[in-house]
Amino acid sequence: MTPTASRATASPPTSGKGRPTAGGPAAPPRRRRRLRAGPLTPPWWFAAPALLVYVLVVLYPSASGVLYAFTDWNGIGDKSFNGFDNFQKLWHDDAARGSLTNTLLLTIAIVVVQNGIGLLLALGVHTHIKSRTVLRVIFFAPAVVSPVMVAFLWKYVYNPAPDAGLNGILGAVGLGGLRQDWLGDPSLALWSVAGMVVWQFAGYSMVIFLAGLEGVPAELHEAAMIDGAGRFQRFRHVTWPLLAPAVTINVMLSSIGGLKLFDQVYAATSGGPGHASETLSTVLYKQAFVFGNYGYSTAIALVLALFVAAVSMVQIYYLRGREVTS
Repeated sequence: MTPTASRATASPPTSGKGRPTAGGPAAPPRRRRRLRAGPLTPPWWFAAPALLVYVLVVLYPSASGVLYAFTDWNGIGDKSFNGFDNFQKLWHDDAARGSLTNTLLLTIAIVVVQNGIGLLLALGVHTHIKSRTVLRVIFFAPAVVSPVMVAFLWKYVYNPAPDAGLNGILGAVGLGGLRQDWLGDPSLALWSVAGMVVWQFAGYSMVIFLAGLEGVPAELHEAAMIDGAGRFQRFRHVTWPLLAPAVTINVMLSSIGGLKLFDQVYAATSGGPGHASETLSTVLYKQAFVFGNYGYSTAIALVLALFVAAVSMVQIYYLRGREVTS
């Protein structure tokens, strides 16, 4: 018997599955075949139902709304194309133009005051006081409350009775001369609505600023202190530049929220007294569901959407540039 034949006859026995039995050398591992991915990978299949719902719920109604803006549809009968008549009517509508002014003033007040108070609150609870966790929860709590509930709460606070709400507090501390009909005075109604919005969402801005403050390295403050910088100088030259991303987010969110504000205004004043607190959103609602001018209301909605998009683009361009330079 040759050596080759003896090695062939001495090969180790294997089991039924092709694996060597105990005591024999290990068999070479089998190569696994790779499964080629098809034209649609599994993540796309998983996202398909959500994309379908998004198309049906968001894209299709939005596209339909753009078409209805160029019609005279009243919500019931047939509709006919009327070109740019709705937009010309919007341009000459005194109530709509006044609501645009109110919307801009309300947005500016909300952006400035809400973010200013939010920043101060964030700086306050960022210290090492023992109650900082509880204070954060208390300041943020109004943001999770329904805007309609906040509006009804503040309608009681703004009660015109001399012994109720804010007027009662002013009288109790000897400031009775400052009592006002907060929601009934045309010169105060808009700013009273701004006050309730700021109260609700200042804590929301605080949380975003607080996240930015947590990301400022402590070593930079220590180095500035060694160089003799005071507290204000450290905030101006160290903290504030590094808060640029948080400022961008807060300004964007508060601006968009102010431009499309509806719940608090309608629940508190319904746009009154007269048209003193009317916004584009309340005019849109009344034209559609009170007067039945669905085509005209859709034109207002389209103008509002384009206006919000334009303001957002300008803000992103400016604030993002500030982040880079900071």
